[in-house]
Amino acid sequence: MSTALNDLSRLPIVQAPMAGGASCPQLVGAVCEAGALGFLAGGYKTAGGLYQEIKQVRGLTAQPFGVNLFMPSGGLPPDRAAVEVYSHQLAGESNWYETALGDPDQGRDDAYDAKLAILLDDPVPVVSFTFGCPDRDALDAFARVGTFTIVTVTSVEEARTAERAGAGAICVQGVEAGGHQGTHRDDLPGDAGGGRGLLALLADVREHVRLPIVATGGIMRGRQIAAVLAAGADAAQLGTAFLVCPESGAHPLHKRAMTDPLFTHTELTRAFSGRPARGLVNRFLREHGPYAPAAYPEVHHLTAPLRKAAATAGDPQGMALWAGQGHRLARELPAGRLVEVLAAELGTALNDLVRRNQS
Repeated sequence: MSTALNDLSRLPIVQAPMAGGASCPQLVGAVCEAGALGFLAGGYKTAGGLYQEIKQVRGLTAQPFGVNLFMPSGGLPPDRAAVEVYSHQLAGESNWYETALGDPDQGRDDAYDAKLAILLDDPVPVVSFTFGCPDRDALDAFARVGTFTIVTVTSVEEARTAERAGAGAICVQGVEAGGHQGTHRDDLPGDAGGGRGLLALLADVREHVRLPIVATGGIMRGRQIAAVLAAGADAAQLGTAFLVCPESGAHPLHKRAMTDPLFTHTELTRAFSGRPARGLVNRFLREHGPYAPAAYPEVHHLTAPLRKAAATAGDPQGMALWAGQGHRLARELPAGRLVEVLAAELGTALNDLVRRNQS
């Protein structure tokens, strides 16, 4: 592991930034205090709201922590006609939950520039990026203020782009991961099922890029952390594993759904946001996933009131239940205790590996 990345936490364990409320200050603080690296999710927040959460984390821990930002939507503009057609398809949901659809034209940049300004003016130890790679000027600016940068990638090409731009490290995301796939471009309509498994992708990226690697996607146990470390990663990032912790800000219905036998598997879908994201298969995903256009964040804005109304009504069948493929292995432990258990499992796995090699 690189010295800069290694110095961020005692353990090679990263708590994934989960936009939408799960990665709240209480979760981040508990994870950091236990020796892992916690991340606030900057996505879907105002710049002021993010600043207040950063202040809260600083009040909970003196350990390094990170903030994740969504890159502004790039690529081709969305097909406006397709968004309009999808809004008509959602009319029944609007009637059912007795709420109007959201305005798809609320903005495409997620207040990126304002959040960037806050993080450069009052730096945090780590900033990571999803849905794209900042230019060299931005990454160099963070380096000058002492902030370590990580760029999420889903292919060798994206990893090379991050390396050329001057990122400090990359987060290699396999298709097993819950929530949004962090692809840099999303211009191919209808293709929500692509992507590579973590171990295959990790090996390929390790062959072509010299940057430190954080591996993520479906990791729920210490033995899996050991596996990605053996495959060339410098740390492992877990999201779904931390989502059910009592400190997590995820909705209680979302937490319960992780191990509810009613939800048997996950799929990648554009139904809720217009970008491929992995979630538990529920009614909304089944009925609308095949028809959702490649239009992020327009579809996200469109469905936001429906998702909120479903949660208020206690109906998980209308919520975006983001989850990785290992969701059935979720353990409802306090975040600090979960870090301890993962570290113990990792130690056991590494000791077993040493014994096998010596025998």
